[in-house]
Amino acid sequence: MANSYYKQNHLKKLRAFCQTAKLGSMTKAAKSLFASQPTISLQIHALEEEMDTILFDRRGPKLTLTTEGSILYDLCLPHVQAIDRLKETFDAHCGNLTSGELNIAAGESTILYILPKPVRLFSEQYPAIKLRLANETGRDGMELLRSDKVDFAVGSMLEVPDDLDYDPIVTYNPVVITPLDHPLGKVDKITIKEIGKYGLILPPRHLSTWHIVKMVFAQHNVNFQVTLEAGGWEVIKRYVSLGQGISIVTDVCITDEDRSRIVVIPVDQYFPKRSYGIVTHKGKFLSAPSQRFIEIMNECFGRD
Repeated sequence: MANSYYKQNHLKKLRAFCQTAKLGSMTKAAKSLFASQPTISLQIHALEEEMDTILFDRRGPKLTLTTEGSILYDLCLPHVQAIDRLKETFDAHCGNLTSGELNIAAGESTILYILPKPVRLFSEQYPAIKLRLANETGRDGMELLRSDKVDFAVGSMLEVPDDLDYDPIVTYNPVVITPLDHPLGKVDKITIKEIGKYGLILPPRHLSTWHIVKMVFAQHNVNFQVTLEAGGWEVIKRYVSLGQGISIVTDVCITDEDRSRIVVIPVDQYFPKRSYGIVTHKGKFLSAPSQRFIEIMNECFGRD
């Protein structure tokens, strides 16, 4: 009996610690766990005594983890999440996903072109699961992932931070798009130097497309000029069709209707292919709905 009480109390301490680390506040942690702030404080103090270390830097308005606190957080978070979601995971293994929610971060282009089929299949198979798509890219999407506000992200990554895992699922080819009457559309063999003669329409510079374009032009010692920054491929395609410039995109966004309004020129001899896949917080426990959605994505894009 004493051993059972110890295990139960130990779990409460770890849960209080993880929630405080996540929210940066014992008061917020107490509210989310339906406990009092003194109770959370006592549980964390007891855990610090048990581990013989200081877990939080208590200076400033927000609690931050010490080095030892970060180590413990990474070690215990997956276990706490696994226990808290045990019923959901058990139901899933019994073939019964009838409750829960799934939160996914993805950029607009990923939501528009890559996720529709997996989302439709998942929703048809598991209508009781609440599915939310957070339209966030780059740093904002990674912040949602790191703060556990989403289960995972779907997107393209060039460099993978140490605290994240990236599993590419599908790959697309780079293309140059121009207005129908553009001179590049009449060239037999397009070159980087010729592309550099014309103003480019690109996504905001903090996104990966800008960095890829900059890298490729630098490798060929060719200058380029960006005449317009625009968010989202739909916007970029529209402005290209209106004659405001040319762009370099991934062919996942090209539809049959687009080909009647713009010229599409393959440039995979110069620019790298772009992979899209699943981004997870390293060590995070993936819920049963998360695992099933990822399985559906793999099925949709032909991965075993």
